[in-house]
Amino acid sequence: MAKNGSVHPTRIFKTPEDLEKVWNDYKEDIKIKENDWKKVQYVGKDGKKVSDSVKIPYTLEGLKRYCWDEKIGRIEQYFVNQDEDYTEFLSVCARIKNEIRENQIVGGMNGFFNPSITQRLNNLKEVTESSITQNIKLLNIDPLDSSND
Repeated sequence: MAKNGSVHPTRIFKTPEDLEKVWNDYKEDIKIKENDWKKVQYVGKDGKKVSDSVKIPYTLEGLKRYCWDEKIGRIEQYFVNQDEDYTEFLSVCARIKNEIRENQIVGGMNGFFNPSITQRLNNLKEVTESSITQNIKLLNIDPLDSSND
């Protein structure tokens, strides 16, 4: 609800469950689209040609594209809670974002997705700490003192 207590007039989804249903429809659409992306391999001693579907990662951009393709509309405002009109959708939006992140991380760890890109998209990085300790011994020599010669 908006700050004034009314529902935003251009709201696409009436309830969080409506958004969740579109999310699940998007995931089914991804499974269908995986058949469009084939990885060709030649196996065996005779080099038999085999093609497998490539796993496609879930992305928020993909969900937005799906909503445009299906004429559902623009959904960015639900994820940023524009003007605090979409507060009741925050929980399902967080769930969607977490599922996207988990899908990408697990896919990267299992070799389905490029691990380097997965790390960058999800702000994952390996951090190593290095500390260097140096002792510097200062010689206190007066260059004008002739006793050091």
